Amino acid sequence: MDVHHSQRSRATLVRSFSLAAVLAASVALAGTTPALAADQAPLKVGFISSLSGYFAAPGKYMEEGLKLYLQEHDYTIAGRKIVLDIADDQGNPAVGLTQLRRLVEQDHVDVIFGPLSAAVGSAMATYLDAHKMPAVYPIVSSDDLTQRTPAAYVVRTGWTSSQTTQPLGDYAYKTLKYRKVATIGYDFSFGWESIGGAVATFQDDGGKVVKQIWTPLSTTDFSPYLSELPRDVDAVFCSYSGSQAVNFMKQYKAFGLKIPLVCQGNSTDESTLQATGSAALGTVTALQYSAALDTTTNKKFVAAYTKAYGHGPSYYGEGTYVGAMVLAGGIEALHGNVSDPAAFVKALRSVNLTNAPRGSVTFDAYGNPVENVYIRKVEDVGGQLANVVIKIDRNVSQFWTYDPAAFLRHPVYSRNYPPCNDCK
Repeated sequence: MDVHHSQRSRATLVRSFSLAAVLAASVALAGTTPALAADQAPLKVGFISSLSGYFAAPGKYMEEGLKLYLQEHDYTIAGRKIVLDIADDQGNPAVGLTQLRRLVEQDHVDVIFGPLSAAVGSAMATYLDAHKMPAVYPIVSSDDLTQRTPAAYVVRTGWTSSQTTQPLGDYAYKTLKYRKVATIGYDFSFGWESIGGAVATFQDDGGKVVKQIWTPLSTTDFSPYLSELPRDVDAVFCSYSGSQAVNFMKQYKAFGLKIPLVCQGNSTDESTLQATGSAALGTVTALQYSAALDTTTNKKFVAAYTKAYGHGPSYYGEGTYVGAMVLAGGIEALHGNVSDPAAFVKALRSVNLTNAPRGSVTFDAYGNPVENVYIRKVEDVGGQLANVVIKIDRNVSQFWTYDPAAFLRHPVYSRNYPPCNDCK
Protein backbone atom coordinates (compact mmCIF):
# COMPACT_ATOMS: atom_id res chain seq x y z
CA MET A 1 0.00 0.00 0.00
CA ASP A 2 1.36 3.44 -0.95
CA VAL A 3 1.19 5.33 2.34
CA HIS A 4 1.91 8.69 0.68
CA HIS A 5 -0.78 8.07 -1.98
CA SER A 6 -3.24 7.10 0.78
CA GLN A 7 -2.47 10.25 2.73
CA ARG A 8 -2.82 12.38 -0.42
CA SER A 9 -6.18 10.71 -1.18
CA ARG A 10 -7.47 11.37 2.34
CA ALA A 11 -6.32 14.98 2.12
CA THR A 12 -8.03 15.40 -1.25
CA LEU A 13 -11.21 13.85 0.15
CA VAL A 14 -11.16 16.15 3.17
CA ARG A 15 -10.64 19.17 0.93
CA SER A 16 -13.51 18.02 -1.30
CA PHE A 17 -15.87 17.60 1.62
CA SER A 18 -14.74 20.93 3.07
CA LEU A 19 -15.34 22.68 -0.26
CA ALA A 20 -18.74 21.04 -0.60
CA ALA A 21 -19.66 22.10 2.92
CA VAL A 22 -18.59 25.68 2.23
CA LEU A 23 -20.58 25.75 -1.03
CA ALA A 24 -23.64 24.27 0.67
CA ALA A 25 -23.40 26.76 3.48
CA SER A 26 -23.00 29.59 1.00
CA VAL A 27 -26.11 28.51 -0.89
CA ALA A 28 -28.06 28.21 2.35
CA LEU A 29 -26.94 31.62 3.53
CA ALA A 30 -27.72 33.13 0.17
CA GLY A 31 -31.26 31.87 0.52
CA THR A 32 -31.80 33.00 4.11
CA THR A 33 -29.73 36.12 4.69
CA PRO A 34 -32.10 38.60 2.98
CA ALA A 35 -35.05 37.33 5.00
CA LEU A 36 -33.06 37.46 8.20
CA ALA A 37 -31.81 40.92 7.35
CA ALA A 38 -35.34 42.08 6.60
CA ASP A 39 -36.55 40.83 9.96
CA GLN A 40 -33.65 42.44 11.82
CA ALA A 41 -33.46 45.72 9.93
CA PRO A 42 -35.31 48.73 11.37
CA LEU A 43 -38.86 49.17 10.13
CA LYS A 44 -39.35 52.70 8.82
CA VAL A 45 -42.66 54.42 9.54
CA GLY A 46 -43.35 57.59 7.59
CA PHE A 47 -45.42 59.76 9.94
CA ILE A 48 -47.15 62.63 8.16
CA SER A 49 -49.36 65.18 9.89
CA SER A 50 -50.27 68.86 10.08
CA LEU A 51 -47.61 70.18 12.42
CA SER A 52 -48.09 73.81 11.39
CA GLY A 53 -51.01 75.87 10.13
CA TYR A 54 -54.68 75.69 11.15
CA PHE A 55 -54.39 72.14 12.50
CA ALA A 56 -51.05 72.43 14.33
CA ALA A 57 -52.53 71.80 17.80
CA PRO A 58 -54.28 68.52 16.94
CA GLY A 59 -51.32 67.55 14.75
CA LYS A 60 -49.03 67.74 17.78
CA TYR A 61 -51.38 65.46 19.71
CA MET A 62 -51.20 62.97 16.85
CA GLU A 63 -47.42 62.86 17.19
CA GLU A 64 -47.68 62.43 20.96
CA GLY A 65 -50.11 59.50 20.79
CA LEU A 66 -47.99 57.57 18.31
CA LYS A 67 -44.77 58.20 20.22
CA LEU A 68 -46.36 57.19 23.54
CA TYR A 69 -47.26 53.75 22.21
CA LEU A 70 -43.80 53.27 20.71
CA GLN A 71 -42.10 54.44 23.92
CA GLU A 72 -44.15 51.94 25.93
CA HIS A 73 -42.82 49.20 23.63
CA ASP A 74 -39.22 50.43 23.45
CA TYR A 75 -39.72 51.34 19.78
CA THR A 76 -39.70 47.61 18.98
CA ILE A 77 -42.43 45.51 17.37
CA ALA A 78 -42.02 41.80 16.58
CA GLY A 79 -38.29 42.10 17.15
CA ARG A 80 -37.87 45.00 14.73
CA LYS A 81 -36.78 48.46 15.79
CA ILE A 82 -39.17 51.19 14.65
CA VAL A 83 -37.73 54.35 13.10
CA LEU A 84 -40.00 57.37 12.64
CA ASP A 85 -39.55 59.62 9.61
CA ILE A 86 -41.64 62.73 10.37
CA ALA A 87 -43.13 65.06 7.74
CA ASP A 88 -45.27 68.21 8.06
CA ASP A 89 -48.00 68.52 5.42
CA GLN A 90 -49.13 71.94 6.76
CA GLY A 91 -52.74 70.84 6.19
CA ASN A 92 -52.18 71.39 2.45
CA PRO A 93 -52.86 68.56 -0.07
CA ALA A 94 -50.11 69.73 -2.45
CA VAL A 95 -47.55 69.86 0.36
CA GLY A 96 -48.78 66.51 1.62
CA LEU A 97 -48.19 64.84 -1.75
CA THR A 98 -44.70 66.31 -1.95
CA GLN A 99 -43.87 65.00 1.51
CA LEU A 100 -45.41 61.61 0.69
CA ARG A 101 -43.24 61.26 -2.43
CA ARG A 102 -40.15 62.03 -0.37
CA LEU A 103 -41.04 59.45 2.26
CA VAL A 104 -41.75 56.73 -0.31
CA GLU A 105 -39.32 57.42 -3.17
CA GLN A 106 -36.33 58.86 -1.31
CA ASP A 107 -36.55 57.58 2.25
CA HIS A 108 -38.08 54.19 1.31
CA VAL A 109 -40.35 53.87 4.32
CA ASP A 110 -42.18 50.58 4.91
CA VAL A 111 -45.53 52.10 5.88
CA ILE A 112 -47.21 55.51 6.01
CA PHE A 113 -48.92 56.63 9.23
CA GLY A 114 -51.22 59.67 9.04
CA PRO A 115 -52.24 62.29 7.94
CA LEU A 116 -54.72 64.51 9.81
CA SER A 117 -56.58 66.46 7.14
CA ALA A 118 -59.28 64.69 5.14
CA ALA A 119 -58.28 66.74 2.09
CA VAL A 120 -54.65 65.62 2.41
CA GLY A 121 -55.66 62.01 3.03
CA SER A 122 -57.89 61.91 -0.03
CA ALA A 123 -55.11 63.36 -2.18
CA MET A 124 -52.65 60.76 -0.87
CA ALA A 125 -54.87 57.71 -1.39
CA THR A 126 -54.47 57.48 -5.18
CA TYR A 127 -50.68 57.70 -4.90
CA LEU A 128 -50.59 55.07 -2.15
CA ASP A 129 -52.63 52.61 -4.21
CA ALA A 130 -50.54 53.24 -7.35
CA HIS A 131 -47.31 52.56 -5.43
CA LYS A 132 -48.76 49.70 -3.36
CA MET A 133 -47.67 51.49 -0.22
CA PRO A 134 -49.52 50.37 2.94
CA ALA A 135 -50.84 53.23 5.04
CA VAL A 136 -52.57 53.48 8.41
CA TYR A 137 -55.04 56.37 8.54
CA PRO A 138 -55.79 56.94 12.26
CA ILE A 139 -57.59 60.28 11.78
CA VAL A 140 -58.61 60.92 8.15
CA SER A 141 -62.33 60.33 7.94
CA SER A 142 -63.32 60.88 4.29
CA ASP A 143 -66.38 58.67 3.88
CA ASP A 144 -65.63 57.17 0.48
CA LEU A 145 -62.21 55.84 1.48
CA THR A 146 -64.15 52.85 2.81
CA GLN A 147 -67.36 53.23 0.83
CA ARG A 148 -67.90 53.92 -2.90
CA THR A 149 -64.24 54.32 -3.93
CA PRO A 150 -62.29 52.31 -1.33
CA ALA A 151 -58.52 52.68 -1.18
CA ALA A 152 -56.88 49.25 -1.45
CA TYR A 153 -53.74 50.08 0.54
CA VAL A 154 -55.24 52.39 3.16
CA VAL A 155 -56.21 50.90 6.53
CA ARG A 156 -58.48 53.29 8.39
CA THR A 157 -58.38 52.89 12.18
CA GLY A 158 -60.47 55.94 13.10
CA TRP A 159 -63.90 56.56 11.62
CA THR A 160 -65.85 58.12 8.75
CA SER A 161 -66.89 61.76 8.94
CA SER A 162 -70.56 60.79 9.17
CA GLN A 163 -70.15 57.74 11.42
CA THR A 164 -70.48 59.71 14.65
CA THR A 165 -72.90 62.37 13.44
CA GLN A 166 -75.54 59.94 12.18
CA PRO A 167 -76.17 58.87 15.81
CA LEU A 168 -75.96 62.55 16.82
CA GLY A 169 -78.77 63.63 14.50
CA ASP A 170 -80.89 60.76 15.78
CA TYR A 171 -80.15 61.77 19.39
CA ALA A 172 -81.03 65.41 18.71
CA TYR A 173 -84.48 64.41 17.46
CA LYS A 174 -85.37 61.49 19.74
CA THR A 175 -83.76 62.48 23.05
CA LEU A 176 -83.28 66.25 22.92
CA LYS A 177 -86.66 66.59 21.18
CA TYR A 178 -85.40 69.18 18.71
CA ARG A 179 -87.62 69.60 15.67
CA LYS A 180 -86.12 72.49 13.70
CA VAL A 181 -82.41 73.24 13.25
CA ALA A 182 -79.90 75.21 11.19
CA THR A 183 -76.38 74.04 10.32
CA ILE A 184 -72.99 75.72 9.96
CA GLY A 185 -69.68 74.09 9.10
CA TYR A 186 -66.61 73.84 6.89
CA ASP A 187 -67.14 74.33 3.17
CA PHE A 188 -65.19 71.23 2.15
CA SER A 189 -65.66 67.48 2.32
CA PHE A 190 -65.21 67.02 6.08
CA GLY A 191 -67.79 69.68 6.86
CA TRP A 192 -70.23 68.39 4.25
CA GLU A 193 -69.94 64.76 5.34
CA SER A 194 -70.09 65.35 9.09
CA ILE A 195 -73.00 67.77 8.83
CA GLY A 196 -74.61 65.51 6.22
CA GLY A 197 -74.71 62.53 8.57
CA ALA A 198 -76.57 64.50 11.24
CA VAL A 199 -78.94 66.06 8.71
CA ALA A 200 -79.76 62.67 7.16
CA THR A 201 -80.85 60.99 10.38
CA PHE A 202 -82.51 64.11 11.78
CA GLN A 203 -84.62 64.51 8.64
CA ASP A 204 -85.34 60.77 8.44
CA ASP A 205 -86.71 60.97 11.99
CA GLY A 206 -89.01 63.83 10.98
CA GLY A 207 -86.92 66.89 11.85
CA LYS A 208 -86.64 70.00 9.69
CA VAL A 209 -83.41 71.71 8.59
CA VAL A 210 -84.27 75.27 7.57
CA LYS A 211 -80.86 76.81 6.86
CA GLN A 212 -77.38 75.55 5.92
CA ILE A 213 -74.31 77.79 6.03
CA TRP A 214 -70.86 76.81 4.75
CA THR A 215 -67.70 78.72 5.75
CA PRO A 216 -64.30 78.69 3.99
CA LEU A 217 -61.34 77.07 5.74
CA SER A 218 -59.63 80.47 5.86
CA THR A 219 -62.44 82.08 7.89
CA THR A 220 -61.34 84.04 10.96
CA ASP A 221 -64.32 86.38 11.30
CA PHE A 222 -67.54 84.38 11.61
CA SER A 223 -69.83 87.35 12.21
CA PRO A 224 -71.17 87.56 8.62
CA TYR A 225 -72.19 83.91 8.84
CA LEU A 226 -73.54 84.10 12.38
CA SER A 227 -75.81 86.94 11.33
CA GLU A 228 -77.42 84.58 8.79
CA LEU A 229 -78.47 82.02 11.40
CA PRO A 230 -82.23 82.02 12.00
CA ARG A 231 -83.17 82.78 15.60
CA ASP A 232 -86.28 80.59 15.72
CA VAL A 233 -84.55 77.19 15.55
CA ASP A 234 -84.23 74.68 18.40
CA ALA A 235 -80.52 74.10 17.82
CA VAL A 236 -77.57 74.68 15.50
CA PHE A 237 -75.57 71.73 14.13
CA CYS A 238 -71.88 72.67 13.70
CA SER A 239 -68.63 71.09 12.52
CA TYR A 240 -65.19 72.65 13.13
CA SER A 241 -61.80 71.65 14.49
CA GLY A 242 -58.49 73.11 15.63
CA SER A 243 -58.19 76.88 15.92
CA GLN A 244 -61.35 77.39 13.90
CA ALA A 245 -63.39 75.54 16.52
CA VAL A 246 -62.05 77.94 19.15
CA ASN A 247 -62.78 81.01 17.03
CA PHE A 248 -66.26 79.84 16.05
CA MET A 249 -67.42 79.06 19.57
CA LYS A 250 -65.98 82.20 21.12
CA GLN A 251 -67.54 84.38 18.44
CA TYR A 252 -70.84 82.48 18.70
CA LYS A 253 -71.02 83.39 22.39
CA ALA A 254 -69.80 86.96 21.84
CA PHE A 255 -72.49 87.40 19.20
CA GLY A 256 -75.04 86.82 21.94
CA LEU A 257 -76.45 83.62 20.49
CA LYS A 258 -78.21 81.40 23.03
CA ILE A 259 -79.35 78.66 20.64
CA PRO A 260 -78.00 75.25 21.80
CA LEU A 261 -75.06 73.88 19.81
CA VAL A 262 -75.03 70.23 18.69
CA CYS A 263 -71.71 69.58 16.99
CA GLN A 264 -69.39 67.05 15.49
CA GLY A 265 -66.96 65.97 18.22
CA ASN A 266 -63.80 67.67 16.94
CA SER A 267 -65.49 70.99 17.71
CA THR A 268 -64.86 70.47 21.44
CA ASP A 269 -61.80 68.24 21.24
CA GLU A 270 -59.53 68.25 24.27
CA SER A 271 -56.69 69.67 22.16
CA THR A 272 -58.52 73.02 22.03
CA LEU A 273 -61.26 72.77 24.66
CA GLN A 274 -59.52 74.71 27.43
CA ALA A 275 -58.63 77.46 24.95
CA THR A 276 -62.29 77.69 23.94
CA GLY A 277 -63.26 78.12 27.58
CA SER A 278 -66.78 78.80 28.81
CA ALA A 279 -68.05 79.36 25.27
CA ALA A 280 -68.11 75.57 24.88
CA LEU A 281 -70.16 74.84 28.02
CA GLY A 282 -73.32 72.87 27.32
CA THR A 283 -72.34 71.90 23.78
CA VAL A 284 -73.49 68.38 22.88
CA THR A 285 -71.18 66.42 20.58
CA ALA A 286 -70.52 62.90 19.36
CA LEU A 287 -67.24 61.06 18.80
CA GLN A 288 -65.72 57.62 19.25
CA TYR A 289 -63.63 58.83 22.20
CA SER A 290 -63.66 61.12 25.20
CA ALA A 291 -60.79 61.62 27.62
CA ALA A 292 -63.47 61.62 30.34
CA LEU A 293 -64.53 58.06 29.46
CA ASP A 294 -64.90 56.24 32.78
CA THR A 295 -63.21 52.89 32.13
CA THR A 296 -60.15 51.28 33.69
CA THR A 297 -58.35 51.06 30.34
CA ASN A 298 -58.96 54.71 29.50
CA LYS A 299 -57.98 55.91 32.96
CA LYS A 300 -54.63 54.09 32.63
CA PHE A 301 -54.13 55.60 29.19
CA VAL A 302 -54.95 59.12 30.40
CA ALA A 303 -52.56 58.72 33.35
CA ALA A 304 -49.72 57.50 31.11
CA TYR A 305 -50.33 60.26 28.57
CA THR A 306 -50.44 62.95 31.26
CA LYS A 307 -47.23 61.64 32.83
CA ALA A 308 -45.47 61.68 29.46
CA TYR A 309 -46.60 65.10 28.24
CA GLY A 310 -47.90 67.09 31.20
CA HIS A 311 -51.43 67.22 29.82
CA GLY A 312 -54.19 64.75 29.04
CA PRO A 313 -54.95 63.20 25.66
CA SER A 314 -57.31 64.38 22.97
CA TYR A 315 -59.19 62.42 20.33
CA TYR A 316 -56.16 62.96 18.08
CA GLY A 317 -53.72 61.53 20.62
CA GLU A 318 -55.94 58.54 21.35
CA GLY A 319 -56.50 58.11 17.62
CA THR A 320 -52.83 57.64 16.82
CA TYR A 321 -52.30 55.49 19.91
CA VAL A 322 -55.02 53.13 18.67
CA GLY A 323 -53.62 53.35 15.15
CA ALA A 324 -50.27 52.24 16.56
CA MET A 325 -51.98 49.33 18.32
CA VAL A 326 -53.39 48.18 14.97
CA LEU A 327 -50.04 48.73 13.25
CA ALA A 328 -48.31 46.61 15.88
CA GLY A 329 -50.94 43.89 15.60
CA GLY A 330 -50.42 43.65 11.84
CA ILE A 331 -46.63 43.53 12.13
CA GLU A 332 -46.78 40.90 14.86
CA ALA A 333 -49.18 38.73 12.83
CA LEU A 334 -46.53 38.60 10.08
CA HIS A 335 -43.68 38.03 12.57
CA GLY A 336 -42.07 41.27 11.46
CA ASN A 337 -41.89 40.46 7.74
CA VAL A 338 -43.89 43.21 6.00
CA SER A 339 -42.26 42.83 2.59
CA ASP A 340 -45.54 41.81 0.88
CA PRO A 341 -47.73 44.97 0.82
CA ALA A 342 -51.00 43.13 0.14
CA ALA A 343 -50.36 40.62 2.93
CA PHE A 344 -49.45 43.48 5.27
CA VAL A 345 -52.72 45.32 4.54
CA LYS A 346 -54.70 42.10 5.04
CA ALA A 347 -52.99 41.51 8.39
CA LEU A 348 -53.73 45.06 9.53
CA ARG A 349 -57.42 44.76 8.64
CA SER A 350 -57.63 41.46 10.53
CA VAL A 351 -56.66 43.03 13.86
CA ASN A 352 -59.36 43.05 16.55
CA LEU A 353 -58.81 45.26 19.58
CA THR A 354 -60.54 44.60 22.88
CA ASN A 355 -58.43 46.91 25.05
CA ALA A 356 -58.24 50.24 23.22
CA PRO A 357 -58.82 53.37 25.34
CA ARG A 358 -62.05 54.02 23.37
CA GLY A 359 -63.26 50.42 23.79
CA SER A 360 -63.38 47.53 21.34
CA VAL A 361 -62.47 48.07 17.68
CA THR A 362 -63.17 45.62 14.86
CA PHE A 363 -63.28 46.10 11.09
CA ASP A 364 -66.25 45.68 8.78
CA ALA A 365 -66.18 44.07 5.33
CA TYR A 366 -65.23 47.44 3.84
CA GLY A 367 -62.21 47.93 6.10
CA ASN A 368 -63.75 50.55 8.38
CA PRO A 369 -63.84 50.36 12.20
CA VAL A 370 -66.94 49.25 14.06
CA GLU A 371 -66.82 50.91 17.48
CA ASN A 372 -68.73 52.77 20.16
CA VAL A 373 -69.96 56.30 19.56
CA TYR A 374 -70.14 58.49 22.65
CA ILE A 375 -72.64 61.34 22.96
CA ARG A 376 -70.88 63.91 25.16
CA LYS A 377 -71.72 67.21 26.82
CA VAL A 378 -69.18 69.85 27.77
CA GLU A 379 -69.25 70.37 31.53
CA ASP A 380 -67.01 71.93 34.15
CA VAL A 381 -65.46 69.08 36.13
CA GLY A 382 -63.33 70.29 39.02
CA GLY A 383 -62.43 73.52 37.27
CA GLN A 384 -61.56 71.86 33.96
CA LEU A 385 -63.82 71.52 30.94
CA ALA A 386 -64.54 67.93 29.95
CA ASN A 387 -66.55 66.03 27.34
CA VAL A 388 -68.72 64.11 29.80
CA VAL A 389 -70.28 60.98 28.27
CA ILE A 390 -74.09 61.07 28.51
CA LYS A 391 -74.99 58.21 26.15
CA ILE A 392 -73.24 55.30 24.44
CA ASP A 393 -74.23 53.84 21.08
CA ARG A 394 -72.39 50.53 20.93
CA ASN A 395 -70.70 48.89 17.94
CA VAL A 396 -71.65 51.57 15.45
CA SER A 397 -70.74 50.95 11.81
CA GLN A 398 -70.21 53.56 9.13
CA PHE A 399 -73.72 52.77 7.85
CA TRP A 400 -75.50 53.41 11.19
CA THR A 401 -78.79 51.46 10.99
CA TYR A 402 -79.06 51.71 7.21
CA ASP A 403 -78.66 48.73 4.88
CA PRO A 404 -75.11 49.03 3.45
CA ALA A 405 -76.13 48.28 -0.14
CA ALA A 406 -78.94 50.84 -0.03
CA PHE A 407 -76.65 53.38 1.68
CA LEU A 408 -74.01 53.03 -1.03
CA ARG A 409 -76.53 53.60 -3.80
CA HIS A 410 -76.96 57.15 -2.54
CA PRO A 411 -74.35 59.86 -3.29
CA VAL A 412 -71.68 60.59 -0.71
CA TYR A 413 -72.77 63.33 1.70
CA SER A 414 -71.97 66.68 0.10
CA ARG A 415 -72.96 70.33 -0.11
CA ASN A 416 -76.15 69.25 -1.85
CA TYR A 417 -76.83 65.82 -0.36
CA PRO A 418 -78.87 65.06 1.58
CA PRO A 419 -81.10 67.79 0.17
CA CYS A 420 -82.19 70.46 2.64
CA ASN A 421 -85.91 69.83 2.26
CA ASP A 422 -87.05 72.81 4.32
CA CYS A 423 -84.37 75.38 3.56
CA LYS A 424 -85.77 78.79 2.74
